[in-house]
Amino acid sequence: MKNITSFLNKKEFLFKKFNSIEPKTLGSRKKILIFDTCDNKNNLISIFVIESKSRFLIKNAKELELLNNKLKDTQNHNFKKTLILISSALCSKAKAYMKDELNWKVFDDFM
Repeated sequence: MKNITSFLNKKEFLFKKFNSIEPKTLGSRKKILIFDTCDNKNNLISIFVIESKSRFLIKNAKELELLNNKLKDTQNHNFKKTLILISSALCSKAKAYMKDELNWKVFDDFM
């Protein structure tokens, strides 16, 4: 978790609360890291960290959007921002879909 916070500090994200959420609580078997955070301006931010060997495609983006909606329901609040940190190869169409249609901040230079 230290490498995640230091990476986001370089991107000018500072947090005062950083909670980890198990994917099992959202009904997922994926091996991803999910965080519910609060920054210094009291904005709620959800963070998804994906480390895989395969390429991240649009179908993966749609699955993550479903997980994000489940996270909103279980935490009972709406997130101001949603970040995704990807260390694998990223399809350009999936990146455009997440940025433009879903309004996620995509960091594909993680690790």
